[in-house]
Amino acid sequence: MRLFPSLAFGVLTGLLSGCDSGPPRPTLSRQAAVIEKIKIERAQLSVEDRALVDAQEWCVISDDQRLGSMGAPIKLNIKGQPVFICCKACRTKAENDPDATLAKLEELKAKARTEKDQKK
Repeated sequence: MRLFPSLAFGVLTGLLSGCDSGPPRPTLSRQAAVIEKIKIERAQLSVEDRALVDAQEWCVISDDQRLGSMGAPIKLNIKGQPVFICCKACRTKAENDPDATLAKLEELKAKARTEKDQKK
């Protein structure tokens, strides 16, 4: 009957492990944490650039990445228009095909407007 002392010790340890830990701490969900990170990263931008980023919302190259999710959005000038990318890795592709980049920018702006309208 050596099993009984081990079992009793395990149960007792489990019961006591939460003692004096205080009230449970609220935790952010992963989605809420990402949204908070995006807000912090976008806050580093000027008011004008923040408005442009909010209108674009997504990277023109990695269009599954919200601007700010990988650090502060990076501003490019493509044919005289401000365009934002999520990271340095997207720069070459955005600059090498400016027409596709600007077409994607317009698509993303329309998508962002639709998403904002649906939230209202």
